[in-house]
Amino acid sequence: QVQLVESGGGLVQPGGSLRLSCAASGFPFSAYAMDWYRQVPGGKERDLVATITSYGDDLNYAASVSGRFTISRDNAKNTVYLQMDNLKPEDTAVYYCHTLYKPKFWGRGTQVTVSS
Repeated sequence: QVQLVESGGGLVQPGGSLRLSCAASGFPFSAYAMDWYRQVPGGKERDLVATITSYGDDLNYAASVSGRFTISRDNAKNTVYLQMDNLKPEDTAVYYCHTLYKPKFWGRGTQVTVSS
């Protein structure tokens, strides 16, 4: 079955960096675009943060993270990454990776807290 396991979150000071990873299995990873979403505390919905096409040749970002976050993938490892630099308190959220292979499926996410 489809599995998406996010990791790499934690507590970081404003201006700091984190690298999130998402290990995927149970579907043809290299054939699908992958996304990162986030859900802020108390938020009702997840917001799209970044998208990468199946071969990594096209990247898209939410305006709020453009220039600070970088999405990438390693199809040999079935893993997608999110490098987050110059983090701000408003980036505090639970981060999830996502695939349209099974659009209603969500993993547990990884908590990112940006605070001094």
